[in-house]
Amino acid sequence: MNLRIDLAWLLMVAEHKTPGDPQVTDWGALVAAVARHHAEIFGVPVYEGPHDRAAALLQLLLHLPALERSNALFASSVAYAYLVASGVKVVTSPEQVRDLARLIKEDGASVQDIARELRQWSL
Repeated sequence: MNLRIDLAWLLMVAEHKTPGDPQVTDWGALVAAVARHHAEIFGVPVYEGPHDRAAALLQLLLHLPALERSNALFASSVAYAYLVASGVKVVTSPEQVRDLARLIKEDGASVQDIARELRQWSL
C-alpha cells in the first residue's frame, strides 16, 4: 500500500500523541514532511515502502522540529502511526523508540539505517 499523508493527518497525530497539545512553531517542517514522504523522481518513488517512508518522516521531524516541545515523541509517533496506517503490525518498546531517536540525533543515521530499525519493530 502507498499511503499518502497530509498536513491534517500530522496535526491529528500531534494532537493525540503529544501531551498538552504543543503549538506548531515551524509549519514548513510539517509541509516538508508531507512532501518528503511521497517524493518521486520521474514517477519513481524516492522512498519505496512503508518502512522507508516512515523513516524519512522520522528523520526529518527529528532534525527539523515543528512543535514547541515534545518533538522526539511527535516524530516517533508519526513513524509508528504511518506504519500502522499502512497495514504493518508493529511491536516496540519505549526503550527501542528512545534508542532509535538517539541513533538519529546523535549518530546521524541515514533513512536506510532508520528503515532497517523500523523493520525490526514489525511482525
